[in-house]
Amino acid sequence: MTKMYPLEWFDSLIINTFESHNTSIDVISAYETEVLRERITSESKKIKIQIKESFFELKTKRQIRLLIRKYHSSFIFLLDRIIEIKKNEKFSAPEFLKVFDFIVSSLDDLLSFLETRYPAFISLDQRVPLSYYAVWKSEIIVALNNFTKKKAKVGEHDFEIEFVVNLLLVPLQDSKKIKYTYRQILYYRELLIELEKLNYLVSDSSCFSELDLLLIRMNFNSREYTERLVNRIGRYLEGLENLSERLEKLLYFCKKLSKINADLKLTFNPSQQNLISFLEYWFSSEIRFAEKKAAILLQEQIDASVGSELVEKADSKLECILSGDQIGLILRATDEARIIKAKSMNYIFKSIVPYLSTPVKRNLSYQSVRSKSYNAEDRDKEIAIESLEKIIRKIKTY
Repeated sequence: MTKMYPLEWFDSLIINTFESHNTSIDVISAYETEVLRERITSESKKIKIQIKESFFELKTKRQIRLLIRKYHSSFIFLLDRIIEIKKNEKFSAPEFLKVFDFIVSSLDDLLSFLETRYPAFISLDQRVPLSYYAVWKSEIIVALNNFTKKKAKVGEHDFEIEFVVNLLLVPLQDSKKIKYTYRQILYYRELLIELEKLNYLVSDSSCFSELDLLLIRMNFNSREYTERLVNRIGRYLEGLENLSERLEKLLYFCKKLSKINADLKLTFNPSQQNLISFLEYWFSSEIRFAEKKAAILLQEQIDASVGSELVEKADSKLECILSGDQIGLILRATDEARIIKAKSMNYIFKSIVPYLSTPVKRNLSYQSVRSKSYNAEDRDKEIAIESLEKIIRKIKTY
């Protein structure tokens, strides 16, 4: 058997009877008002009984959750509709307003009944009704303003905390219709409680202040606050001339960030990335950049050092007017005549030739010079002998 829609009477009264296009109702008498009040009260009681009975009939949590959320969303829809209808000038008469206020009060009571009796089955992502939002909005604006004034009186006023409070107030002061969920309202309440308990200290430009740590833990993922935080830390890091010190600070900040147990169930802006996830990515990017920059600088230093060694080695070469073949003949003779003693002839060539150059060749291969010393031409022998005789004659002049 098909069950009747439990909210059929309320739905019909609000949607069909009081819709703006309905011209059949222009006035309402005091008697009709009283009859409506009694019927509204009666229907509210029936709905509560129906919810209780359905709750005990259902066997699984999934079925119960679906039932409670259906009622919850239907109450919110009807509440929003009656509040919109109430704004119509056609229903500005006092008797109409009394009926509307009683309908709102009854639907609020039904919502409260659900939220109090079955809180485990209510979705925090469900949009709050306009009437609920209007009352909460007024209360939270007053609470935030009082909080700022109280902090200023005890000497804890600071631009950082004023900036955060303003970010919380801006969405509430927006004239556009903003749909808030229960989760967002719960976030505001819990954040304000935590701010009240905070032993506020003036912000430390070099790291996270107590306020920053609280906001990161509470997932205050406002885009403006996030940009302000990373810009402040970035300016501090840029002031460190030593790259290794900058990298050390980045690692220190990451370590401090890793110790924060952030609550990701609640969030300031559901459409934005979680604050701690963004900060972890930002710090890891900065660390990778600093490490790559350090590696580049180190490589430049190594290249410069190797380059200077090569230049020094090149500048230390001695130019000899003899050719490579002639040099080879003289070095071979000094070894075989035992004028220069070494563990091998190859060692003599390896130790001397790299530091010599000729007018036609800057770099000599010691292997090549050594091998050619065994196949020297007669002309090379004559020049080598003439050079040695020239040395003898010079010595005789000393």
